[in-house]
Amino acid sequence: MINLLKKKFLSFFYKISPYSQAGQDIFALELFGDKGTYIDIGSGLPAKGNNSYLLEVKNNWSGFCLDFDISQKINWEKCPERRNKVYWHDATIFDYKNATTENKLPIDIDFLSCDIDPQEKTFLALKKVFTDGLRPKSIAFETDFYREKIDYSLLAELFLKPYGYEIGVRNVYSGLKKNKIFETWFVHKSLNFKPIDYKEWVKKK
Repeated sequence: MINLLKKKFLSFFYKISPYSQAGQDIFALELFGDKGTYIDIGSGLPAKGNNSYLLEVKNNWSGFCLDFDISQKINWEKCPERRNKVYWHDATIFDYKNATTENKLPIDIDFLSCDIDPQEKTFLALKKVFTDGLRPKSIAFETDFYREKIDYSLLAELFLKPYGYEIGVRNVYSGLKKNKIFETWFVHKSLNFKPIDYKEWVKKK
């Protein structure tokens, strides 16, 4: 109860999502509004800690989720409001092009969330998305910088730059804990998004 009250109090000052870990869903809504499109790689639970629940259920977004842990399937079956498709598959070898066709999505989806373990596989999954011809307009990419020896944010930046992407929000940390930097959010240059550090983005203006 105390944590809930604390979260509600902090929400007056910070962009705190009731679902996602760091406001990834809020960021997507700021960019694209209602009825966007998404792919959620490493979706985990259907609501808590999920980057696409707010988009799909509350804002009519179309898309699909992907997770390797089939033991989570029972939790999704208990969440009937999640009607978009969930695939139980290895994200590093999944056929994203076929799935976008099956779900009647464009190859330039609005929002890609890429978050699996270990971090090396997150990077491989990102590369597989592009190998399959998809071009998301924005990407929430997990780096786990606070515990990884390799700078996956830099690797992702170097990989994405030739495709026209740049860092939109850097040094994204979890749960307002500034020492727990774990993601970088990329945007395509066509969005004309002014780059910002997460500690500034997360503050409510």
